Amino acid sequence: MRLAILGGGQLAWMLAQAAEPLGVSVAVLDPAPDCAAGRIADHVVAAYDDPDGLDRVAEGADVVTYEFENVPAAAVTRLAERGVPVLPFPASLTVTQDRAREKELMAGLGIRVAPYALIDGPDDAAAALAAVGAPGILKTRRLGYDGKGQVRVAAPEGLTAAVSELGGTDLIYEGLVRFERELSVVVARGADGQTAVYPPVENEHRDGILACTIAPAPDLDAAKRAEAERVGVEVAEALDHIGVLCVELFDTPDGIVANEIAPRVHNSGHWTIEGAVTSQFENHVRAVLGLPLGDASARGAAAMVNIVGSEPDLAELLAVPGAHVHRYGKAPRGGRKLGHVTLVAPGHGDLGGPLGRVRALADLAWET
Repeated sequence: MRLAILGGGQLAWMLAQAAEPLGVSVAVLDPAPDCAAGRIADHVVAAYDDPDGLDRVAEGADVVTYEFENVPAAAVTRLAERGVPVLPFPASLTVTQDRAREKELMAGLGIRVAPYALIDGPDDAAAALAAVGAPGILKTRRLGYDGKGQVRVAAPEGLTAAVSELGGTDLIYEGLVRFERELSVVVARGADGQTAVYPPVENEHRDGILACTIAPAPDLDAAKRAEAERVGVEVAEALDHIGVLCVELFDTPDGIVANEIAPRVHNSGHWTIEGAVTSQFENHVRAVLGLPLGDASARGAAAMVNIVGSEPDLAELLAVPGAHVHRYGKAPRGGRKLGHVTLVAPGHGDLGGPLGRVRALADLAWET
């Protein structure tokens, strides 16, 4: 079997790593000559909307998938129209590339979301404030990740300036959710409609970038866990999504509030490589190739720490008992994810010392 991936970053790299033991060969399409996945997969160097590049990467592939949601939907649609199997289906991209369509989908399913209003010019600001209030967060409807394309609005008078800062049109203004912590849930869904749901996890962000994930989310009561898992499954089913997706969530005193959808393997699921019976990457490969899904249960407790900006000394990381280090082979740059470290233990209480050491090293590298 052969899998083609649009995008050759670290997510494609980890997908290729998961595919190899299954005897699945991998090709990636990425415009960067030194992309992470190019180290272990056949690499077609071309733009994501280049017709020749798309044809070359899809040649001989059983299925084409994608590693990030900003792949041009037109490129995916072109492949599908030419009879190339593309999974997840293009609908997953077209909905999740637009934050307004995401909100509409989830609200239509009865899933709680933050109050929101659409802004297509400065004249819409007053109506948005009347509907949503302040404080809030103004976001571009398209593109944007790791905190990019977002401006926090602390007071009503700040919205007009924020609208101008983000280009004035095609924006969504969301009310600020008062949450106790951020969560996410990762779901794998097969072509037969079967799902494998990973336990909801707790996420901590820094500068809009995921810094640390704890799995499963500590002290999450059964009702909220069930609600989080239900949200993930309902979104996957509504999109007829085949593969892995993630829904980012807020844990509030009144229950779960959904934030955004990622139609792909997700940073907050990296812990599953060592910390789950079947990783999110292997389950994505299984799902899109029509293979049975694997067990998504956690192997005890796990923590994942992102390495951002610059890399700590490898020997210092490996000196931490139980540390599993993943380096993406990317050049250091402020705000860039360069790798991650996973720790697995019988219970959350056993993570403390090693997690503190890894976090200290990662924080120092982040600040460098």
